[in-house]
Amino acid sequence: MHSKQTVRYICERYPSGSVYYYKQEIITHGSWNDLSSLAWSRPRPVCRRTYEKRRLQGYRCEDIYINKSPAEVIDFCDEKKARQS
Repeated sequence: MHSKQTVRYICERYPSGSVYYYKQEIITHGSWNDLSSLAWSRPRPVCRRTYEKRRLQGYRCEDIYINKSPAEVIDFCDEKKARQS
């Protein structure tokens, strides 16, 4: 398990009401002494309970609000009918 300095927890909130929780750890591609080889790992999903528990324990937690517009829905059935005509 990583220390409080080498891990962060992320909460992503969307306008639809969806909430996703992730964990990232600092990893090295070389030596821990070489700061240029340090990077954040890929976000790994965690449950809400873990996120809240780590927040209370003092881990670094970030809340991110993502304001993306909803995806455009394309009705392929209408396009097929138009091509057949």
